[in-house]
Amino acid sequence: MRSTILGFSTAVLLLVSGGAVAQRSWVIDDGELFLQEAGKPRRAVTLPGWHWAGEPYCAPAVATGPQGEVVVTSNVLPILWRIDPRTLAVSVYPLQLDADTDKDVGFSGLVYSQRNGAWFAVSEAHGTLWRIDPLLRRAQKIALSEPVRGACSVSMQRQERTARFSRLSVDGMSVNLAPDQRSAYVLTGGAR
Repeated sequence: MRSTILGFSTAVLLLVSGGAVAQRSWVIDDGELFLQEAGKPRRAVTLPGWHWAGEPYCAPAVATGPQGEVVVTSNVLPILWRIDPRTLAVSVYPLQLDADTDKDVGFSGLVYSQRNGAWFAVSEAHGTLWRIDPLLRRAQKIALSEPVRGACSVSMQRQERTARFSRLSVDGMSVNLAPDQRSAYVLTGGAR
């Protein structure tokens, strides 16, 4: 039995309810998604129609959104599952892609950007970066200076409020988004 705990920024979710803070973590184990809460038994959360490829591919991504919701990806299909932070009700969101509709596009990394009011996702298989609208309806491919093949994660870099560009970290590479978020420059040699 192999467990994969998904990233610091995606695995732990703190909820404030009546002044108490509950720590939650999400774990993919034996092809299922589980919720772990302090002092409670682990619970399976069923994602209807969830398909994903196992090793040697990157695991699907789990990310928290601006309202405390959890969004889970498939690494082979352009579909997202949103889990309500209070009820754990699951909603399914098939994405409309603006490019690569002839390919199996799934996402191995996902992060919400408060600054940009959007989600950003990476596809390991194609080395592509995508901008997903906050309502989880459409994914727009972002033109990159070079592919980010093999990318298993994406996160927002800390940046100055006055900075012109938003910066992502994709598996140790720094990716500077253009102000219109339609293109980005990849800095290979580590995050800067």
